[in-house]
Amino acid sequence: MASRPRKKAAMQHKLEQLRSLTNSSAMNKASIIVDATRYIEELKQKVEGLNTELGTAESSTSQDELPKVTVETLERGFLINVFSERNCPGMLVAILEAFEELGLDVLDARVSCEDTFQLEAVGGENQENESIDAQVVKQAVLQAIKNMD
Repeated sequence: MASRPRKKAAMQHKLEQLRSLTNSSAMNKASIIVDATRYIEELKQKVEGLNTELGTAESSTSQDELPKVTVETLERGFLINVFSERNCPGMLVAILEAFEELGLDVLDARVSCEDTFQLEAVGGENQENESIDAQVVKQAVLQAIKNMD
């Protein structure tokens, strides 16, 4: 018989905790539970709203953003850096083909294609080609990546 008062006290304590968490001013069990249900529904709506916002933000940035490309002019060529949050199959090949079309020889390169894509390459101009500038190299690399999709 001693367990019944203990169970009742435990239930009362849990109802008080629920009442406190949901900022309810109700005093009876049914009203506390109704207030808790409303509170849970409000939280669900907030979560759905935040998920929608997050999904919209992610889809707009991931589709619109090309990888970051920087090109620095060196004495005889360029230092080309490419960074992308996502690694796409064929990205390295597309970039190397762009170099070839520009007449750039890859003199040195470091590439990481695991989770993200990172390329650091030194491209030297062929002697036969007329001089090209860093902006032309950058646009060619960006266009090659864009044409992959």
